[in-house]
Amino acid sequence: MSKPDFFAALGARYPVIQAPMAGFGDAALAIAAIRGGGVGSLAGAMFAPERLLSEVATVRASVSGPLNLNFFCHHPPQDADDSAWRALLAPLYAAEGIEPSGDAPPARRPFDAEAAHVVEETRPEIVSFHFGLPGPDLLARVRATGARVIASATNVAEARHLATAGCAAIIAQGFEAGGHAGHFLHGHRPVGTFALVPQIADAVDVPVIAAGGIADARGAAAAIMLGATGVQVGSAYLPTEESLASAVHRAALGGPGAEDSVFTNLFSGGLARGIRNRLIETLGAVNPGAPPFPTASAALAPLRKHAESAGRGDYSPLWAGQAAPLSHQRHAAALTEMLGGAALAARRSLA
Repeated sequence: MSKPDFFAALGARYPVIQAPMAGFGDAALAIAAIRGGGVGSLAGAMFAPERLLSEVATVRASVSGPLNLNFFCHHPPQDADDSAWRALLAPLYAAEGIEPSGDAPPARRPFDAEAAHVVEETRPEIVSFHFGLPGPDLLARVRATGARVIASATNVAEARHLATAGCAAIIAQGFEAGGHAGHFLHGHRPVGTFALVPQIADAVDVPVIAAGGIADARGAAAAIMLGATGVQVGSAYLPTEESLASAVHRAALGGPGAEDSVFTNLFSGGLARGIRNRLIETLGAVNPGAPPFPTASAALAPLRKHAESAGRGDYSPLWAGQAAPLSHQRHAAALTEMLGGAALAARRSLA
């Protein structure tokens, strides 16, 4: 069955989505991606509703083009006990000569009624979800705005589930992708992007958007050749001037360590791909002592702040996909145009 041109219907010049990357991008990055001809994204998981409304207003006042609002669909643990986690971190606090703090960073928010109200107020062209989909009532509110609903799948079973639920497109998130793996069925069963894309494309009758391991023209073209209708790219946008990546994060992305990213649960409690640092080397990439997602970050916050003030990323989540070393663009608009041009060229070669 022929699949509709998802991006052309949105009014995007190129089949490229700038990945939301909660905590690492705001209106400036979304605006640049839209100016470059793609879809700009804002991550609702790390913004309070008032802040998200403000960011959307900034985008709409600055540029005309498709905008994606992204939300998490996790279920935060009730009364999570992180005492064992704090005990594991105690030697690191002692080594740094600092005391634990009771202050907690902003929590990653699951999609809720307040977030649905933001969607209703702002009417973005796309609403995307990570870790599955929200409940039927909330999802109905999103659809009533006219937004196209898309979501991440890390395997074929998840893709079929999302297509059956009525998603307009499926994001095929491969093993190579940086940040949090979006699995929500059967646990974490990682599949590489370039094995996953054609399998999902064969399994569902909606457009497939490739994510993971795509940072240059070759990756974008390869995804299209394998059956994707477009690409979603995150790590390649982190070094751009418009991203919110910290100085230590940018330094890590430009260093030799970027070639050795790993899945770890230390920074949030959920599995996410990032660059090795002191915390990972000390506690192991995956430690059962880390509390459930998204609670692990609270106890780490003072360590992270202390190290970053000294120019060190020892306790920072240095999210990066496996293709991060391939990224060399310093402007998000130029990156979008480069990726989009390669994707369109690959489409023409298939015509």
